[in-house]
Amino acid sequence: MDSVNEWLLTWGDNLWTWLVLPVVIVLGLYFTIRSRAVQLRMIPEMFRTLTNKTPRNDSGEPQSVSAFQAFTISAASRVGVGNIAGVGTAIAVGGPGAVFWMWVMAFIGGASSFIESSLAQLFKVRDTDSFRGGPAYYIERGLKARWLGVWFAIILIICFPFAFSSLQANTISATVTSSVGGDLPWLPWGIGLGIAALTALVVFGGVRRIASVTQVLVPIMALTYLLLGIVVVALNVDRIGPVFVEIFTSAWGFNEVVGAAFGYILLTGVKRGMFSNEAGLGSAPNAGASAAVTHPVKQGLVQTLGVYFDTFLVCSITAFIILVSVPDLAGAERGIGLTQGALVGSLGEWSNIALSVIIFLLAFSSILGNYYYGQSNIEFITGRRSVLTAYRVLVVVAVLAGSVVGADLVWNFADGVMGLMALTNLIAIGLLSGIAFRLLKDYTRQRREGRDPVFTRDILPDITGIECWEDELTVTGPIDIPAKARATGRQRDRVQPRE
Repeated sequence: MDSVNEWLLTWGDNLWTWLVLPVVIVLGLYFTIRSRAVQLRMIPEMFRTLTNKTPRNDSGEPQSVSAFQAFTISAASRVGVGNIAGVGTAIAVGGPGAVFWMWVMAFIGGASSFIESSLAQLFKVRDTDSFRGGPAYYIERGLKARWLGVWFAIILIICFPFAFSSLQANTISATVTSSVGGDLPWLPWGIGLGIAALTALVVFGGVRRIASVTQVLVPIMALTYLLLGIVVVALNVDRIGPVFVEIFTSAWGFNEVVGAAFGYILLTGVKRGMFSNEAGLGSAPNAGASAAVTHPVKQGLVQTLGVYFDTFLVCSITAFIILVSVPDLAGAERGIGLTQGALVGSLGEWSNIALSVIIFLLAFSSILGNYYYGQSNIEFITGRRSVLTAYRVLVVVAVLAGSVVGADLVWNFADGVMGLMALTNLIAIGLLSGIAFRLLKDYTRQRREGRDPVFTRDILPDITGIECWEDELTVTGPIDIPAKARATGRQRDRVQPRE
């Protein structure tokens, strides 16, 4: 088993070093230049679109989940153990300099996230009571390559709802076991059964139940963790300046306390950054496509904001918790243990229990987000309900198994599969990016005219494979009218089509 683990580690590192890393950087810079740094100049627009009203159908119900709910579904997957255990591993392996490259990756990746989520919105399809889409859909409809879409869907299903969700469950189990203490062989099984039961209750309820859970969990867990981090940083305020210096000088291999070379620091920062914020990976577009918005660019902007929320807020607070509390990283423990030790050292033993609760919320919400990504891709491959039911059962089993087994082999396997997934998606969005730039141009034009942008497929008459966006009436939905008028069956006023 050790030889298999070592082979997976070597294979994954080579894939990332020689293929994924160059493509991530080159395409991210290309998207940034072509879009005139959309991820920077349109930050105010990101916040404006986050709270846009959700278009409604003829029955007065939301057409699908809102832009904010789609944001929380993707944030639920993004904000997980990668922000705590992953950052801890990055710092232990690559030193403080890895944090700098995570920041750079978030900025460059913001452009990639904008492109992939805008495309996912454009090529989304209608489901029973919502929308669904993602890379598999825009690969099939935009590139006319269903075989490649199926390939991507299979990789994502293996990677997210199975491998990554089992890792999330493993982190919950390990953290709770560590907090409780003692040698209790039954405890991981008890924790696993509890997580599995909660997962089943939510995932068998569909996307709307997932959205309703994540829109509550994500803000609570993020604010609680940020508050803990702020307290730790405040208690070590004299260390803030030196920590910034360490991050920037170590990023180039100078004064590197763990002895990592520049290339390894860069690779560690990029890998952990992409695992955490998922920019360009091809996972977040599955959530972005589910939103009901009036223009594809709106959700592209919202999902870019999700990258910043994940890296510049949650990952950064983990980095500062560790770096202000643990000045000497030589021989530091990797992963969640490093973050736990830093918190306990600053705040005392009670913070271990608090972190256990936060880890549970982070990891459980990630399990829900990962599940939804898998469901969207299962439905891309086949519409058989029996397959979807079997998938739900297998996800619950994977969560239970992840709570009681070792994680090293799964981590290394997931790293390699994540590289294949990122490579497939990046090539696809690179080929389709011209369409996303045209969408951005149309959105910008409408904003300059003082309008709330609305997209219809006649704006891109040469692009085939667009199922939704038929006309302005179906995109914007009817104008809200009093409930009494709806009860009497009175005809609703509708938005007038554009000239």
